[in-house]
Amino acid sequence: MMRLSVSRPEKLYSTPITDIRNTVGNVPMEWYQDYPHIGYNLDGKKIFKPIRNKDELDEFLDKMENPDYWRTVHDKTTASDIRLTDEQVDLVHRLQKGQFGDVNFNEYEPSVDFFTNEVMIHPVTNRPQDKRSFIPSLIEKEKVSKLVHAIKMGWIKPRKPKETTPQYYDLWAKEDPNAILGRHKMHVPAPKMRLPGHEESYNPPPEYLLTEEERLVWEQQDAEDRKLPFLPQKHSCLRAVPAFSRFIHERFERCLDLYLCPRQRKMRVNVNPEDLIPKLPKPKDLQPFPTTMSLVYRGHTSLVRSISASPTGQWLVSGSDDFTVRFWEVNTGRCMKTLEVGGAVKSVAWNPNPAVCLVAVERTVLLLNPSLGDRLVVSSTDQLITAYEPPEEDKEQAVTWALSEGLEHNMGHRLTLTHPKAVKQVVWHGKGDYLSSVMPDNSSNLQVLIHQVSKRRTQNPFRKNKGLVQCVSFHPLRPYFFVATQRYVRVYNLIKQELTKKLMTNCKWISSMAIHPGGDNLICGSYDCRLAWFDLDLSTKPYKMLRHHKKALRGVAYHRNYPLFASGADDGSVIVCHGMVYNDLLQNPLIVPVKVLKGHQITHDLGVLDVTFHPTQPWVFSSGADTTIRLFT
Repeated sequence: MMRLSVSRPEKLYSTPITDIRNTVGNVPMEWYQDYPHIGYNLDGKKIFKPIRNKDELDEFLDKMENPDYWRTVHDKTTASDIRLTDEQVDLVHRLQKGQFGDVNFNEYEPSVDFFTNEVMIHPVTNRPQDKRSFIPSLIEKEKVSKLVHAIKMGWIKPRKPKETTPQYYDLWAKEDPNAILGRHKMHVPAPKMRLPGHEESYNPPPEYLLTEEERLVWEQQDAEDRKLPFLPQKHSCLRAVPAFSRFIHERFERCLDLYLCPRQRKMRVNVNPEDLIPKLPKPKDLQPFPTTMSLVYRGHTSLVRSISASPTGQWLVSGSDDFTVRFWEVNTGRCMKTLEVGGAVKSVAWNPNPAVCLVAVERTVLLLNPSLGDRLVVSSTDQLITAYEPPEEDKEQAVTWALSEGLEHNMGHRLTLTHPKAVKQVVWHGKGDYLSSVMPDNSSNLQVLIHQVSKRRTQNPFRKNKGLVQCVSFHPLRPYFFVATQRYVRVYNLIKQELTKKLMTNCKWISSMAIHPGGDNLICGSYDCRLAWFDLDLSTKPYKMLRHHKKALRGVAYHRNYPLFASGADDGSVIVCHGMVYNDLLQNPLIVPVKVLKGHQITHDLGVLDVTFHPTQPWVFSSGADTTIRLFT
């Protein structure tokens, strides 16, 4: 759309045709800011802007060389530089100083009185008055009649004259309900002063006078504890009574009592303390759960970091910092076998499949056959391992699998999985064929590996590193994999190969994790003394936060059959809780702490390092820094 503007007729100049004098009229030049032209001439053709504007270098050179630079201004309308004349410069200076633009204007001229101060006999104008000044206004008459009617009806009341005299009311007088303060329900009247008694008389009876001993006691007492604020004295006559020394002080204190005391009733909520405690069932009704220490398994010479029970519940395996793995008979506490593994053992895990007798030991992961229990199971396990046939194409793996032979085979070693870094945790899948190992390292993505024993195959499930992995676990029923980093628990679907959930633990550093046998609940222990219970169907935030331990939690465990879970911490105690999970999705899990089990000695600020439940009985095993393993039944 073309803007047309009224233009001035072009003047005829003797300058060449290229002269771009602005002939577009009084039009804001901002309109043409984004265009190459600055308007149109009389023939309707565009007047183009000068091709080259001055840049900063030209400006600088002009500033240095042109003596009239200071009095040159740029005119946007004509796109040319104009040199100001002396008169124009003088005018600018005057305006900057706040003076009048015209030189000849005299601002201090004498004022002329248009009207004299003398009262004249004859008026200045003798114009006769209008006719309308004699006729009353009908509109005003209507307004006045309305106001008169309103006053008659009592709708408009005359203003009361303001009372100039100040009004006083006694703040602490007898407060009747009509008084100003009496209307406040929460107001408490001021305490009345006690009327003077016989002891305040100038000539009190002798029984009111204090003996020397009583006087000394009175002087030693605090002002608040004294029965009387003064000493009763006997005077011969009223004229002999001196002025009371503490008079001003007492009046001042009375005034403070009156206006500083918050004399208002406070609403107290009468709550029965028992109503604040949640209605939980008694521990007696939640039996069975472990209550007494039955056995102590002694034999290790250093910290026992990890324990695991066999699926039959007959045997227990333990790994310690004394470079040994020991196998115990649960019922007798007898050490059946001790294996040297050449380093501190951080984690041991017994295969949960009762048809296989294998134990995974974290020391560049060893798979051991302890040869305990049913001989058919022991022999079938060996057959399973030797029946492996290597594939034609050997793929490159992050772990090297080696079959043990000779002396190592006789000791019970069956397979050695050599990892590139130190392994912190090993954990079995529920079916017993898959095994996962954790190598915490923040700098690489090779932190979690999953191994398949029957095919001797290893895979790294994660391309990216999501933080320092603390522990992992398999879902007992579905193809889910739980990975706990320092602050979050991520749940991955192994079939779809995607992240399903990310649980916010609200903890600073997760230490351990256990999954309910039903698979819908999870507990996380942390080094900041908290235990978080997650209901996976409910939320990604903890359903309950338990702060029962005083020190860092090291291990947590669920029972496979009973509604029990346990946590062990550095305060040397194992806390057993009843954790009932209902099939009804609308009913929340019931969590009740039922027993604190003590027995472990705190050694080097470490207490209980691992807890695990017996697979069939309501018993709990705990291993501690005091080199012992304890069974609570």
